[in-house]
Amino acid sequence: MFPIPTSIFLTQGVGVHRHRLTAFEFALREADIEQQNLVSVSSIFPPRCQLVAREEGVATLRPGEVTFCVLARAETNEPGRLVHASIGLARPADPAMYGYISEHHGFGMTPQESGEYAEDLAATMLASTLGIDFDPDAAWNERKRVYEHSQLIIDSMSMTAAAQGDAAGKWTCVVACAVLRF
Repeated sequence: MFPIPTSIFLTQGVGVHRHRLTAFEFALREADIEQQNLVSVSSIFPPRCQLVAREEGVATLRPGEVTFCVLARAETNEPGRLVHASIGLARPADPAMYGYISEHHGFGMTPQESGEYAEDLAATMLASTLGIDFDPDAAWNERKRVYEHSQLIIDSMSMTAAAQGDAAGKWTCVVACAVLRF
């Protein structure tokens, strides 16, 4: 049985190379998690988990360690194609309650659009779990105000990596990641 993570940090990176795998490696390097054996997990922000700064979280990593994370990844070799990867995070006001992490990746969104979408996903999942009454068809900023006024959600945020495909057709990879620490 695995212990429950005690902290989490968000990171992101972009990599470009003629080989797809190397572009992914370069994106992980920029995110400062290239020395980890990453294991993707689903979307729960654990109860009593602390959100820490990237630098603080990276300092706890050991090369070769099996590292659990929520990973968003996208890549393209089409020149000029907009590629994005975002992590959304929504934390409840009650530290004994779990929150949500969302991953969103794809093509054609600006960094702001992708980040807002990922944040919206996480906050909406948490709001529905907490029983907050909201209009799912309302605009994100309207729903965000409802969530904030409920005083049940302490905050929501996102981390995004976005880039345009390399002009010469090299692979461009973007990653955004929530890294869980024990």
